[in-house]
Amino acid sequence: MIPLLVDCTGKRIVIFGGGAVASRKAMYFSGNADLLLVSRSFLPKITALPVKRRVLDVSTVADDVLEEILDGAFLVISTFSDPSQNNRIGNLCRAQAILFNNADGEAGDVILPSVTGGKNYTIAISTKGSSPAVSRFIREHLEKTYPALDEMITLQSEMREQLKHHEPSQARRTAILWEVLSDKELWEMLKKDPSLARKQAKKRYLHE
Repeated sequence: MIPLLVDCTGKRIVIFGGGAVASRKAMYFSGNADLLLVSRSFLPKITALPVKRRVLDVSTVADDVLEEILDGAFLVISTFSDPSQNNRIGNLCRAQAILFNNADGEAGDVILPSVTGGKNYTIAISTKGSSPAVSRFIREHLEKTYPALDEMITLQSEMREQLKHHEPSQARRTAILWEVLSDKELWEMLKKDPSLARKQAKKRYLHE
């Protein structure tokens, strides 16, 4: 498997299940994809989401009913507690060349990573399904260690553009930007006063 960032805007995604796992998956995609959840019951937090829902006991219906639901799907996720039901849906997806993520059972061809991000960045972490707890641990560590990451990216972008006009050497421009990244004082300033931090960085490294 290789990591990709995919624009799911308007893409049809079907999630089977209505429990806690399905809820997390639905919140992951809610607001971006054309999302449908299929289950015989749903947690209240799912009913509060702006998603389509279909009440259906999957274990009691024939494959042709499920194939109708799967038709046109970009991605299917199955979160039932019964692996055999998840595997059944996975087999139908493979037959239709639909991307599939399995919460419990035979591995699908898609893994949903633990994600953190801001206005300027997205970081996805995966242990390839071996330890979701480790993925969460790394995500929370990044969020705690670099709370000003968004502001640093903004600063780097501004300085990069200015350096293009003031520093002809590519190697030197790279070195300066790396010095900014390594400046612990600037990181602290960015958390408290981003505007002041940007002024200090330009004074210190661009001599403005």
